[in-house]
Amino acid sequence: MKLTGNTVLITGGTSGIGLGLALRLHASGNKVIVAGRRKELLDRITSEHPGIEALALDVTDPASIAGAAERARAAYPELNVLVNNAGIMLRENLLDPASLPLAEDHVTVNLLGTIRMTYAFLPLLTGRPDAAVLNVTSALAFVPLPITPTYSATKAALHSFSESLRVQLTDAGVQVIEVAPPGVRTTLLGQQDDENSMPLDDFLTETLDLLREKPDARELVVERARFVRDAEANGSYDTVLAQLGGVRA
Repeated sequence: MKLTGNTVLITGGTSGIGLGLALRLHASGNKVIVAGRRKELLDRITSEHPGIEALALDVTDPASIAGAAERARAAYPELNVLVNNAGIMLRENLLDPASLPLAEDHVTVNLLGTIRMTYAFLPLLTGRPDAAVLNVTSALAFVPLPITPTYSATKAALHSFSESLRVQLTDAGVQVIEVAPPGVRTTLLGQQDDENSMPLDDFLTETLDLLREKPDARELVVERARFVRDAEANGSYDTVLAQLGGVRA
């Protein structure tokens, strides 16, 4: 993926990694559209960052996705990059029936949201120069964090989905890139002040540097996420799972 001259749509673009990517990509000479549910946040971002545009979109609602795709087709005919970033991360107690709705919400937002967005927006990307889909998964796709079981499971599913998507799009001219972050200091799971999580600016810098160095990358994994991403391959899976299983915060 080239780093300038794109028209980029980012779901979950009103905070955290999504907003960070939006600001960095806009500053690098891309047209950026942030997508989210809350109009007041979208209005604030477009007001505070002239040149960034917004698209109201709820990834939990198929009709909202379909409507957004039609609006994007009309307003952004040069759209060539989709960043599927929208997601939630909540603790679950698998012994508590009250956690079941939380589990279902993870599947709806993280997994179905990305799948539905991909189906709706691929027709807009196919045939565009330098087209790409970036799916933001997690290092936890490779070893789960037991206090967030369904979050981890949805990210593992998105890793698998991204692999299949890449194969199916081989002849369609659309690059598929998986971004697998470690814990990052954002409001996701309340990690904004967690010293054990990676500062957001550091994550964004290293991730974009990786893409700059290897624009044909299949995965973007910062060094801090490598111990989880590579655990199964290097034989440390059980050790890493035990370590993550000790997280109770």
